[in-house]
Amino acid sequence: MNSIPDILESLKRSHNILSEFVRSIPDDRLVRKRGDGFWSLAEHVNHLAEVQPMLGERIRRFLEESHPEFVPFFPDEDESALQIVQIDVVAALAAFDRGRREQLKLLQAATPADWEKTATHPEYEQYSLIILARHILMHDHWHMYRMEELWLTRDEYLTILTG
Repeated sequence: MNSIPDILESLKRSHNILSEFVRSIPDDRLVRKRGDGFWSLAEHVNHLAEVQPMLGERIRRFLEESHPEFVPFFPDEDESALQIVQIDVVAALAAFDRGRREQLKLLQAATPADWEKTATHPEYEQYSLIILARHILMHDHWHMYRMEELWLTRDEYLTILTG
């Protein structure tokens, strides 16, 4: 529980890190696909924006329910995600920021008892509000790392994700 202030501060900083990073990338590289099965950098930004409402709702449920039960979220199964043609990266960054601000308001209102609440989630052996908050942070940074890898890594060193 000692890490809660650090997690909250890091969640607060994610938008600035992501926005400055994205602004440093030439527009043509934002939409470039490195091959089949690879997302463009713009798709990663869009994904980060699109999951914010779902994550905010999970936080809200932790605050309102004694032991929430969650279902997995698989964005690849959402047909609308597969039909993205043009992504407005500026709008996606703004949506990410709005979602994150709402999450932070909720998390900052959480009591010590809220932070200790557990939930059921079929993907995870354990799930709690602190695990969710840490998961959100790690999810942000995983996508930012992947974006940097897709932008800068030479083909022969690029990680190929399977499954």
